[in-house]
Amino acid sequence: MSRTLMRAEVEEIPEAAARFLDRARSEVAGAAEALRRLDPVLIATVARGSSDHAATYLKYAVEIAAEIPVASIGPSVASIYGRRPRLAGAACIGISQSGRSPDIVAMMQAAEAGGALTLALTNDPASPLAASVGHVLPLHAGPERSVAATKTFVVSVVAGLALLAEWRGDDALRAGLERLPDAFARALGCDWTPLADRLGAAESLYVIGRGPAYAIAGETALKFKETCGLHAESYSAAEVLHGPAAIIGSAFPVLALGADDAALPGLLDTAGRLAGQGAEVFLAAPGMAASATSLPIGPDVHPLLGPLVRIVSVYACVEALARRRGRDPDAPPHLNKVTETR
Repeated sequence: MSRTLMRAEVEEIPEAAARFLDRARSEVAGAAEALRRLDPVLIATVARGSSDHAATYLKYAVEIAAEIPVASIGPSVASIYGRRPRLAGAACIGISQSGRSPDIVAMMQAAEAGGALTLALTNDPASPLAASVGHVLPLHAGPERSVAATKTFVVSVVAGLALLAEWRGDDALRAGLERLPDAFARALGCDWTPLADRLGAAESLYVIGRGPAYAIAGETALKFKETCGLHAESYSAAEVLHGPAAIIGSAFPVLALGADDAALPGLLDTAGRLAGQGAEVFLAAPGMAASATSLPIGPDVHPLLGPLVRIVSVYACVEALARRRGRDPDAPPHLNKVTETR
């Protein structure tokens, strides 16, 4: 098979991130100023699929850095049930690479009617979603033609983190974001062949993480499912031992994702315990876990950015594994690029 669209788009992630950080400064500054004026007591998110994993990433980032609770609202609350949440004093962020899902648009319209400050992260600033909100952060990711969302997912998270850094005046996070495109480029070169070798004929996989890395675990599991046809499930490293670990037997593959943050010791402990139970654990995190195979993770970055760097290595591994398993990563069966749910 010739070079896939997915591979080309994964390789474009460093450039796409740099493009957003350069071109969207004024939109980020305007949205951040609106958040400062509002001083929200709550932030709600509205998204589906990979965009919902981006929302989960931002949930942890905002709750850690700003100490403001973030909650996900199901789009069907507005589109199917016709309800309008009371969101006075809150901000609501809609995330959709296409901006064309009717249920996302309906929920954002309901959020604004319910009193929220509304913002959208979308790759199409002329989309219905963009037209339905008060502030738009255009991703500037360029066309994404493979079914699997890769660069748009990454830039959605970058956009949310840039907004967080500007809103809170976080100079360390700002500096980390400016260095992020280089970290992405280096993550592309990380060799995860040991994981691909193990998953070549695998039927199941667990992916674990905590905090922002839990969001990346969810995105990772989704990509293994839709692109490689591999049954993959994501769990918090705090929850996997409360039931899901019961089915882990000898050589059951587990991918543990983490960053150099307060959750790392617990992640390493869980990874070691699962390995002791017989799992074949692959660790993409700083540090070591007993009996786990360490994967390269690229350069040191700001703790809130580490998990996002991991997903670039994940995407490269997933694309190669899909081809190895005889699948076309650009056209997974039964899936379309844009799912217009109602």
